[in-house]
Amino acid sequence: MDINEIKKLLPHRYPFLLVDRVLEITADSITALKNVTVNEEFFNGHFPEQPIMPGVLQIEALAQVAGIYALSQTGTQKNVTTLFAGVDGVKWKRPVVPGDQLKMVVKVIKMRAPLIVCQGTTYVNDEVACEVAEMKMMIINNK
Repeated sequence: MDINEIKKLLPHRYPFLLVDRVLEITADSITALKNVTVNEEFFNGHFPEQPIMPGVLQIEALAQVAGIYALSQTGTQKNVTTLFAGVDGVKWKRPVVPGDQLKMVVKVIKMRAPLIVCQGTTYVNDEVACEVAEMKMMIINNK
């Protein structure tokens, strides 16, 4: 799935769209990429002399990937989006810096509308950057 297909599913736009490509969707998982570039808006303040992608944005990127999964499933109604309902058990293992390619893997534990429960992991060069034990998302109607 390329960026144009992603934008058809997610309401996010620059500078807050944090998914560049979906590599694979299976029955219970999705794998996607985020190319981290030095011109990302958040690097202006986090931190100018030693830019590091904020950990909360890594979690947001995983949530967007989970949203793509949920909204791409057959039977998902139109005019809906996903919102965070909770996140537990987050661990950061390494910083994510400009030039890194963030590979995001989300495994769906349970999906029973309107609730989605997932686990997420981000990788840089096959090294774990962030682990999320549990993310909860809600499918809501757009206004």
